[in-house]
Formats: sequence, structure tokens, C-alpha cells
Amino acid sequence: MTTDDWVVIAAVITVIYTVAMRWCMPTPKAKRLISFAPLAGSVFLVPSAAIKGYSASFTLYLYSCVLLMFVIMLVPIKNRVAADILEQEQKPWDTVPFNSASLYWIAFSFTGCTVAMLSIWPAIN
Repeated sequence: MTTDDWVVIAAVITVIYTVAMRWCMPTPKAKRLISFAPLAGSVFLVPSAAIKGYSASFTLYLYSCVLLMFVIMLVPIKNRVAADILEQEQKPWDTVPFNSASLYWIAFSFTGCTVAMLSIWPAIN
């Protein structure tokens, strides 16, 4: 795949991420904060990758994978995440307890996404 292909893929995944994450977040503050993640990713990931000598295609692949990973990790448990975020914003002085099922899902999906990400790049490169 060419760098131009990865630019298009990264743009599409950025839109998917933004729509999905804003749908998951219960408050305007959370929606606003989650919307800045693609900008932060591009500001920190691109220069870091350039310093390390990664190709533009690989950098865009990493950017796309990380955004997609957040969607995969959070959308299936959006109700629990939204409830926890809402509770934390309403009572910032209290610590919201972790939900075991959510933690297991995040750990499982993170591991699966990482394995997939590392396996797919050599096949499409």
C-alpha cells in the first residue's frame, strides 16, 4: 500500500473514532476531551516516528491501529464506561471503583488488537 492509501485509511479511521467515541461519552466535557485524541496522536506520534526513522506508511498504520484499538476496547462496554465517567464527573472527590468485567474486556481486547496489529503489518507491507 502506498502512503497516499494510508492517508485515506487514517482519515476514515479518524472519522470512525470520533463518531464512535463521542457516541460513547456521556457528557459534553468527555466528548470534547475524547475529540482531541486524534490531534494529540498526530502531534506526538508523527514527530516521534520521524525521529525513529519509521516510514510515513508505518506511522499512519500505527496511528490508525491505535485509534481503532480504542474503538474496539470501549464501544462494547460503552454503557459501563459512560456510567463511570458520569459518576466521576458528578463526584470528583470520590474514586469510582473498577468494574472487573470491563477491565477483563479491555485487557483481552488490547492484547488481541496488539497481536493483530503486529501480525497484519508484515502481510500488507
